[in-house]
Formats: sequence, structure tokens, C-alpha cells
Amino acid sequence: MRLYSTSRIQRRLGERMFLKAERDATQKSAMIRRPYPPGQHAKRAGRRGGSEFGIALKEKQKLRYLYGVSDNALKRYVEEASRARQTTKTAALLELLERRIDSVAWRLGFLPSRRVARQAVTHGHVLVNGKRVHTPSRLMRIGDVIEIHPQSRSKGLFADTQKRLAKYEPPAWLALEPEAWRGSVRAMPDQPNDSIAFDTSRVIEFYSR
Repeated sequence: MRLYSTSRIQRRLGERMFLKAERDATQKSAMIRRPYPPGQHAKRAGRRGGSEFGIALKEKQKLRYLYGVSDNALKRYVEEASRARQTTKTAALLELLERRIDSVAWRLGFLPSRRVARQAVTHGHVLVNGKRVHTPSRLMRIGDVIEIHPQSRSKGLFADTQKRLAKYEPPAWLALEPEAWRGSVRAMPDQPNDSIAFDTSRVIEFYSR
């Protein structure tokens, strides 16, 4: 997936998505300093309501950038979620996205953002069931154990991890052993309880056109 400036993404979508880890939680956040779209005349023009298609496109982009997936990957997730029988399509879609190893590593508190977690997985710093994993899109299953490689724990990516884990409480569907830098999947993901609002049903509608 092509990467853009996290500040530009958030300003374009009009949503404070905390893509830049702790920075976006402070007054230095681009959405606080410049809460208008990027561009020469964007501040004067302001934001428009948009058409139905435009609204659906925006929701799709929000979900894409929040989970760090390409357009084609998100389309595949939507197609798989559409085949769900025991739950709703929207719940199935979010479950698939939450089960990605980069998302799980972030949810466990090992890393400050999904973007950084994706980098850590790609570079082989994360183990699943004792083996290195290099694919951020790998889906975790119930019983899978995820941990940070012992030789990687002194690297800059994990400079604040021990301090963060000492006071961190993961979602109920995950179990965390902070002293061992280890966690496990105990159930399928629940509905994310985040401050970021997005309409998953519009994303499904977008790909159903």
C-alpha cells in the first residue's frame, strides 16, 4: 500500500485517527493545529457534505488507513465477510481486520500504533507460536501466542514497551503476560471500543456497487 503523510491523511479525512502514535494524542496533532483539508485554498473552502458515493468513499479510506491495508486487500476482506453466516457482515469485516497480526501486536500494547506494529512484523521482530512472522496480514487464531523476539526488545522500536505494558490493559479477547512480553488470543475479537467513528456498512456498500 502506498504510504502518505499521516498528518495529510487525517486532515483530508477530517478525522483524528492517531496514526502517528502518541503525537496525535497531544496538542501537536495536525488535526488540532490545522483542522482543515490540505491544499492552498482548503482552509477558505472548508469541508463539504459530499454525495452518497463521496461519504462511502471517505468511510472506506478511513478504514483502509486505520488498519493499513491496500484497496485490494480491503476488498478481499469485504468479500470474505460477505460470506459470513453466523454474524453480520459488518461484524465479520471488523473481526478479520482485528485478527491481523499487526493489529493484535498493537492491541497487546507491544507497540504504540498499528503502523509501527506493521513495521515490527515486517522486520521479523514478532514471533507467533515461537516462529518469526514477516507478514502483517496473517490472521491470528484462538490459542495463538504472540511475543516479541528476545533479541529485539532492546531495539528502538520497543524503547517504551516495558513501561507501557506495566500499566496496560488489553481487550478482553486477548491475554497479556507483560513481564514475558507475551500475549495470546483467547477469543474472537469484539467490536472495537475506539474513539474513532466509522460506518462499516458504507464500506461494504461501496464494494457492492
